[in-house]
Amino acid sequence: MPKTINFEVFKKFFRSGQVGGIILLICVATSLIIANTTSKDNFEALLSTKLGFGELNYTVLLWINDALMAIFFLLVGLEIKRELVEGELSSIKTAALPVVAALGGMVIPAFIYFMFNKGTETASGWGVPMATDIAFALAIIGMLGKRVPTGLKIFLAALAIVDDLGAILVIAIFYTNQIHFNYLAMAGGVLVLLSLMNYFGVKNLIFYLIPGALLWYLIHHSGIHATVAGVLLAFTIPTNESDVLSPLEKLEHSLTVPVNYLIMPVFALANTNITFTKEMIQGIVSPLGLGIVVGLFVGKTTGVTFFSWLAVKLKWAELPSGVSWKHVLGLGMLAGIGFTMSIFIAMLSFGEAIHILEAKFAILIASVISGLAGFFYLKSQKE
Repeated sequence: MPKTINFEVFKKFFRSGQVGGIILLICVATSLIIANTTSKDNFEALLSTKLGFGELNYTVLLWINDALMAIFFLLVGLEIKRELVEGELSSIKTAALPVVAALGGMVIPAFIYFMFNKGTETASGWGVPMATDIAFALAIIGMLGKRVPTGLKIFLAALAIVDDLGAILVIAIFYTNQIHFNYLAMAGGVLVLLSLMNYFGVKNLIFYLIPGALLWYLIHHSGIHATVAGVLLAFTIPTNESDVLSPLEKLEHSLTVPVNYLIMPVFALANTNITFTKEMIQGIVSPLGLGIVVGLFVGKTTGVTFFSWLAVKLKWAELPSGVSWKHVLGLGMLAGIGFTMSIFIAMLSFGEAIHILEAKFAILIASVISGLAGFFYLKSQKE
């Protein structure tokens, strides 16, 4: 008699943090293969195809980077708000360690990049090594299973959320071009409306999502990067501290699968299309390449570990239960996986196509080094 298939095993696997990272890896590999074969021109033509109408007639690539990524940032914003209200960031004591660690993981890499690139035409890319890729980092630590304590996974998740908030602020403040204040004022009006609905207890998500689409349009035309609209919308969605499922939690649950299994893979597929050239590979030892590689791997590891030690030493925070300093060091290495967010910031940082390609290649190298080093180092620790 044939054995029945246990679909619960598949469900459990697809709910795990590993799957999103595996799909991302497949899309990265696929994009690299396409970019270095005869399919390159056809793929670039596809990304350059315009979709839409009127003022919303944009290329496929822009829809991916500005619209789909706004949904990604909406999910990130929801996670940040939930953590602030009821999670790891809900009190000063619990938030202190990941916040300080994330700060170190942003400041030190940015400083390292600046020291390599000060006075050069690539100096504007200091924000590139500041970011940690949540999906990849959590996927790798998930693969370690019981070899790492649960507290370390929670620490990494909280750190990555704070890191994303920092990256969002960097994008909004430093990587925004000319601002059109008329659109910004209208966006402010929509934001006030959304906040009032939250205040007066409106729970139906449709009353937030429709104005949220308008908010995206206005932010996009204001000159501020459109993805910021996702975070602003997220902070107006109602939530609570009780066990009752809130509108925020419902939306977060609804977005997790499409973001992890569609939006992030599509972003990786569209933006990792690096055509390897001799000049680009040589660019790894340029100030730009060294700033990114050293910034992400050495800077993140040093920044996260040292600032965590400092926070504990000054009694601002405590290490999570079961977490040792060896674990923190390994976590610092994993924080050097800056893939998705770093590529996103790189595309905002540089005007020259060659610099964007060099940055993408350096990010790829640094993320691979950080991921492998963090994985094997943590795996070597006693269970």
